[in-house]
Amino acid sequence: MPGYGNQKDDVRRRLARVEGQVRGVQRMVDEDAYCIDVLTQISAATKALQAVALELLDAHLNTCVADAIGEGGAAARDKIAEASAAVARLVRS
Repeated sequence: MPGYGNQKDDVRRRLARVEGQVRGVQRMVDEDAYCIDVLTQISAATKALQAVALELLDAHLNTCVADAIGEGGAAARDKIAEASAAVARLVRS
């Protein structure tokens, strides 16, 4: 089970909300909404998606990475490197 397994319903709800926000942005563009209003909604959707990403990262660190560290060895180093790369991708986005 993935680290977010216990939070799966919450993650799905949050992603559905983001999906609705993106559809709203599409509708705004279709309706020729004011540029700043569209940008504001894009910013809100981006922040919501980032919040989901942080929740998933937290779950991964507290389960998968913590378990690997408990086991030690190469698996632990690999999981830490994997988590570090994920953090780097999130920071760049």
